[in-house]
Amino acid sequence: MRHSGLLGHPVSPASGHSKFLTSLAMAILVWIFFATPASSQNKPVVLKGGKLLTVSHGTIDNGILVIENGKIAAIGKSGAVRIPAGAQVIDVSGMTVFPGMIDSETNLGLTEISAEQMTNDLVETFDEIMPQMHVYDAFHAESELIPVTRLNGVTNAIVAPDAKDTLPGQDCFIQLAGASADEMLILRDIAMPLNFTGKERRNESFEKRKFPETRMGMAAQLRQAFLDAQDYDQKWSEYQKKKNEPGKDGKPSEATPPKRDLRLEALLPYLQGKKMIVLAAEEASDLETAVHLANEFHLKFVLNHINYSQPILDYVASLKVPVIVGPIYVNPKPEERYDAVYRLPAELAKRGVKIAFASYDSHNSRNLPYQAGYASAFGLPYDEALKAVTLNAAEIWGVADKLGSLDVGKVANVVVANGDPLDVKTDVKQVYIAGIAIPMTSRQTRLRDEYSRK
Repeated sequence: MRHSGLLGHPVSPASGHSKFLTSLAMAILVWIFFATPASSQNKPVVLKGGKLLTVSHGTIDNGILVIENGKIAAIGKSGAVRIPAGAQVIDVSGMTVFPGMIDSETNLGLTEISAEQMTNDLVETFDEIMPQMHVYDAFHAESELIPVTRLNGVTNAIVAPDAKDTLPGQDCFIQLAGASADEMLILRDIAMPLNFTGKERRNESFEKRKFPETRMGMAAQLRQAFLDAQDYDQKWSEYQKKKNEPGKDGKPSEATPPKRDLRLEALLPYLQGKKMIVLAAEEASDLETAVHLANEFHLKFVLNHINYSQPILDYVASLKVPVIVGPIYVNPKPEERYDAVYRLPAELAKRGVKIAFASYDSHNSRNLPYQAGYASAFGLPYDEALKAVTLNAAEIWGVADKLGSLDVGKVANVVVANGDPLDVKTDVKQVYIAGIAIPMTSRQTRLRDEYSRK
């Protein structure tokens, strides 16, 4: 459903009919994905004898997991779960079974070869405010980077534009398997990044300097964009009101609709609190400015990055919003301890902040679990580290009823590995997405096999 049918009708942004169609279309998209996986599961699959990390209700040693019709049909200790007749029983004794991981921000499907511009659809830099850009218009399902990431246990991801613009476009939620982009794009326009790190300033060189050159300019530009969108919404509301009022002699009104502006129209669901802003800031001062701006327009948001905001973590906790952390491999500031960034997830969790991890990458999205592993080595409780790449992420993105843990009724995105999922020494042996065993091959494995022949 690539923007056709219900999703393709151009209707006015203030129209009640438009809101109904948008909600209905979203419901249909979610239902299609979760009810009818890309490939039908032929018969039940039973994973028997492994250690099951459920995430939501502890660990089950010597457990049984039953996958049927693309979902988890049963889970429990061996002997306590009935094995369906005709099921394919797979002995996973000595293995660890856990839910597929969720990368909370990546560029998968938007880039292939960094040095080849024809393979890069990361961001449109014509303007700094580009909310009308949609990741789904550029998503490349055949990317060789997707199988590489999938083979390390990542089954779902948020795909976002590159952060070179303040408002670079809208994110999508994907599953890392499918015959086409239509099958992989689960939720389109799920959220919108608002980047306020200072890197979005147009001051790369003296010759190319232009507005906004400063953080003041960035804030002013954002504020004007939101004000323009509010004015646009008001004009459409007034038009709808006039259109519904009878004209002279009882004839239909001759009200003229405003000209559609896709840029402003794209901001309306966020100004109306229907969708979530992903608010990216690194320094403490940037974070406070961005939060004040978001509150000024009553935006619903989660925080992103905040790598260098350690002095105001109590303030962050007071906001009562989740934080997407990472990448934790960046260097600390010169005046900070060597482990300042490593300890950030633990410090947030200690203050009761719900966290999730993101790779913020495409070529190295596969390293997502190791960010959680590093954080656990620097004080983040192991259970919280695992939740930060599974259930927490699912809750933040509104899909926890379908993903993020091993629970009956959830989509069977399941990983079988020979050890701790957060350990770099662990090998993933099998990945299931919607109950389908995914081929454990990628460009890297093919090259390995080709050049290891004697």
